[in-house]
Amino acid sequence: MTSIYDGNGKMLPVTVIEAGPCVVTQIKTLEKDGYEAVQLSFGDKKEKNTPKAMIGHFAKAGTTPKRKVSEFTRFENRRSFGDIVTVEVFMEGEFVDVSGISKGKGFQGVVKRHGFSGVGDQTHGQHDRNRAPGSVGASSYPSRVFKGLRMAGRQGGAKVKVINLQIVKIVPEKNLLLVKGAVPGPKNGFLKIERWS
Repeated sequence: MTSIYDGNGKMLPVTVIEAGPCVVTQIKTLEKDGYEAVQLSFGDKKEKNTPKAMIGHFAKAGTTPKRKVSEFTRFENRRSFGDIVTVEVFMEGEFVDVSGISKGKGFQGVVKRHGFSGVGDQTHGQHDRNRAPGSVGASSYPSRVFKGLRMAGRQGGAKVKVINLQIVKIVPEKNLLLVKGAVPGPKNGFLKIERWS
C-alpha cells in the first residue's frame, strides 16, 4: 500500500496491484463445456515444477508454464488462444471487486477470534480465566455441544472478497493498477480482479 494525491490535493490510500500480462490459455464454450468462460494465466513458473499435463495445456496456447490459472465468466471482449490481456481492459474511475486469500493468523483463542471479553475479574480465588471461553453447553441435556458454537480455532487463510474498490490510476507500461483502499492477502499474494457491473 501507498498513498497518492488526487487532483484536489486530497491524499488517497491506494494498493498497487500488478495486473498482467495475462495469457488466455483456454476458452470454455457452451457447446463443449456447458458454460462460457475465459481462462487467464499469470506469472512464470519453472517447467521442472509443472506437471506434464499442465505443460501440454500451456503449450497448446503457445506460452510458457504459469503460476496462477483462473476463470472469468463475464468477459466482454472476445478472445482467442494465446492473447495477451493487460491492464488496458480497465478504465480509471471504474469500480472492481478484488478477491484473494486473507493472511493466516494461526490458532487463536476466543478473545481474538470472536471478541469475547473473558469470564470476568480476577477475584474470589479465580485466576487464569480472563481469556477463557467459559461454559460451552449444558450437562445431561442435550449431553453434547451444539454445532457452530464459537470456539478457539484457526483464523484467517480464507477466501475474502472486497467489493466496490475504485481504480484511481493505471500505469500501462508496468501493468499496474492503483485501487483505493486495502485488498485481502499478504504482499506478493495472488488476487482476482473482476468488474463491479
